[in-house]
Amino acid sequence: MARELNRRREDHRRREDHRRREDDRRREDVQAVEENEGQLEGRNALTEALRSGRTIDKVFIAAGETDQGLQRLAAQAKQAGAVVVPVDRRKLDYMSATGAHQGVIALAAAREYCSLDDILQVAADRGEAPLIVICDELTDPHNLGAILRSAECAGAHGVVIPKRRSVGLTAVVAKASAGAVEYMKVARVTNINAAMEELKKKGVWVFGTAAEGSIPMYQADLTGPAAIVIGSEGDGMSRLVREHCDVTVHIPMKGSISSLNASCAATILLYEALRQRLS
Repeated sequence: MARELNRRREDHRRREDHRRREDDRRREDVQAVEENEGQLEGRNALTEALRSGRTIDKVFIAAGETDQGLQRLAAQAKQAGAVVVPVDRRKLDYMSATGAHQGVIALAAAREYCSLDDILQVAADRGEAPLIVICDELTDPHNLGAILRSAECAGAHGVVIPKRRSVGLTAVVAKASAGAVEYMKVARVTNINAAMEELKKKGVWVFGTAAEGSIPMYQADLTGPAAIVIGSEGDGMSRLVREHCDVTVHIPMKGSISSLNASCAATILLYEALRQRLS
């Protein structure tokens, strides 16, 4: 009887694992389809976009493709700052809106990126202490869009995202931001840890957010130059990012659930910073 019970539990676990994998795959497929507003298909389209200097976020290329022309195009895109991702041709077929992708589909940025210095200059021009949001590997475009919206409304001066393992300024992000993407400076950096150190050298204090943060957010002094780090949807801040923070803060919670959505957490911290600065 015990063996039968264990077998049933194992079967249930396998079904749950399979269901989760299918849900993840469907979310990826839906996201890919939603983003085709900024999608470029085919070699000529990508070649001309690179030639014109248009910012390309990500390039999906057919895995195992040996065509030298396509490989050269992928190398050019990578040199221009795009993330090149080899994928199965079936995924390209699914993503394609034209049915003629020629082994390559690119996602163009909805808006140009800036540098960290550009963000700091916005604060200087306003005569304010910098208030910056750093997103550590956010992958949900709706989350990033919501953070841009909250950051703009709270008077932040810019948002920092990494090039890899993160959603960029796609059409979905632009839509979710409700227009904030047009006003908010976004820097896309190769290394988040290096960007944090650069900000610290320029007098910005880096506050990491975590459920086990050392102090509640009300005790953090956010009136001076501050950067608020928001961790990824599933795992929070990575270990290295956490180690590069000056201090970690937590949002006091009284409910049964132990964590907030990333964009909700960002909004709460931004408005705590705004409250402190106004008072």
